[in-house]
Amino acid sequence: MLGEPVPESPGLLDAWIAERYLTVFEESWRCYPDVQPCLETLKRLSRGPRLAVLTNGDPEQQRAKLARFGLLEYFEAVLTPAELGVAKPVAYAAACRWMRTDPAQAVNVGDMLESDVHAAARAGLTGIWLDRGIDFVTGGPSPTADETVLRIERLTDLPDHLSRTNV
Repeated sequence: MLGEPVPESPGLLDAWIAERYLTVFEESWRCYPDVQPCLETLKRLSRGPRLAVLTNGDPEQQRAKLARFGLLEYFEAVLTPAELGVAKPVAYAAACRWMRTDPAQAVNVGDMLESDVHAAARAGLTGIWLDRGIDFVTGGPSPTADETVLRIERLTDLPDHLSRTNV
């Protein structure tokens, strides 16, 4: 990414990541334009959903991303393996326990078909696939989902979709 050799020594690698990589990585963060409008619409609903972020990422980094884009206030919790003691896919059930909600009444919206949508469904949640037209693992086109997958292309479609799922 930086066009530099990566140090092999663990100590030098830690310093290189902290001094060189993380700065460039954080500068590359972008927020999709449909995120805040979706969250605002959900907040205005008479029976608006309780929201949490569930990620396998670093907790401080995830909170920093949300704060940088003014999104942290919309979420009750940012749940990571550090808080839950487990990572996805086991974390879906753990997140429901943390939020004191029945998985049958919970929805997980994610952009990765297998690890976000199918894994959440196996844990008893309703999975909604945010298909942005790219497979974030391979960088290629989105995978093909069967007709049972609930799919949206923009987060601004989520509030209407939620009203149809009855969760």
